Amino acid sequence: MIEHAKYITLTGKAYSNVFAILVLVFICFSANAQEDPPRPLKVTTFQNLSFGAFIQGNTGGQVIIDPQGNRSFTGDLIPVYLGYQYYPAIFETEAIPGSIITILNGPNITLAGNHGGTLTLQLGASIPPSPYINTTNYPYKTQVRIGGTLIVGTMLNNPSGDYIGYFSVTFIQQ
Repeated sequence: MIEHAKYITLTGKAYSNVFAILVLVFICFSANAQEDPPRPLKVTTFQNLSFGAFIQGNTGGQVIIDPQGNRSFTGDLIPVYLGYQYYPAIFETEAIPGSIITILNGPNITLAGNHGGTLTLQLGASIPPSPYINTTNYPYKTQVRIGGTLIVGTMLNNPSGDYIGYFSVTFIQQ
C-alpha cells in the first residue's frame, strides 16, 4: 500500500492574509485589566510630644504646645530651661496623591508620675489641619504635627518628677 501525503505550502501572499486576519481578530477583542488597588495609608512616628521642664506654683495651670512647637503657660507655672526640650508630636504619612486624610485625636490621657500623682493630657490641633488632601508622591512623606495641653494641679496632687503616658491618634484615608 502506498500512502500519499499532501503538503500545503503557503506563499508570501497567503502569509500576509493570515497575519491580517489575526490582527483583525485581536483588534476586535479588547482587553481590560483591573487597576492596581490603592496603596494603603502608612503612618510612622517621627517625634514624640514633649512639654519640657517647668516649676509649678500653688495653684497649677496648663502647659500648651501648639503644632508649630511654641510653648505657653497658664496659671502659676514657671518655664524652666534645664536642657529638657519641648516639641509637638510629629507623624509622617504616605498616601496616594489626592487622598483625603482625616485625623481623629484620641480621648484625654492620664499620665502617671514616677513619684506618684497624675497629669491630664488633651491632644490639640494639627498642622496640616484635619481633614487635608495629600499632595506628595511616593516616596515622599507628609509631616503631621500635633500639639497638646498638659493640665497640672497643685504640688500635693502632682509632685515633681517625670510623667509618662501613651496617646492614640487615628488617621483615616478616603
